Amino acid sequence: MIAQVDWPSTGVCVKIRRMTAKTTLLDMTSPAASPALDICARHGNKPDALLEILHDLQEAVGHVPEAALPVIARALNLSRAEVYGVATFYHDYHLKPQGQHVIRICRAEACQSMGGRELQAMVEKFLNIRVGGTTSDRKVTLEATYCLGLCATAPAIMVDGKLVGRVDAAKLKPILAEVTK
Repeated sequence: MIAQVDWPSTGVCVKIRRMTAKTTLLDMTSPAASPALDICARHGNKPDALLEILHDLQEAVGHVPEAALPVIARALNLSRAEVYGVATFYHDYHLKPQGQHVIRICRAEACQSMGGRELQAMVEKFLNIRVGGTTSDRKVTLEATYCLGLCATAPAIMVDGKLVGRVDAAKLKPILAEVTK
C-alpha cells in the first residue's frame, strides 16, 4: 500500500510505502523543496538541535506539519515517536495552522477566581469556537494557558504576544473587534 502526502505550499511530496507491519520507507520526491530538510541541514542534522529545528520550521511555515515529523526524524536519526513527543509536549509548537491572531486565556487559579471562566465563555461565544479551535475564516485561534504571570491583575489574556490584565467585558469587546476585523 502506498500513501502520498502532498505539502502544497512548499512543493514537497512524501510517499510512504508500508512494507510490513514493522517497516515503513519514506521516499522524498522533492528534498530540495522541503523546508524541513533544509532547516535540518542548516542545523547540521544534529539531534540536539531538535527544538531549534521545530522552532525554525514553525517560523518558516506557520506551524509544524505532521508530515514533516518523519522527515525530521530520519534526518536527525531519531524515532518518529521522539520527534512527535517533543513537538506535542511543548505548547508553543502547533501541528495545525493557527489563526492570524492568537488569544491565550489564563486558566490559573488566580485568574479563574477573578472571572477567568466567564471571560473564556464570552470569548468562545463571540468567536463561536472552543478553546483549542480556530475560527473558520482563520483569523483567530483561542488557546488556554496556565499562567501568564499577571496574577495581581487577574483575569489576564495574551493577544498576539501582548499581555493584557484586568480583562472584563468592557475591555474584551474592543480586543475581539480588532482581531476579527
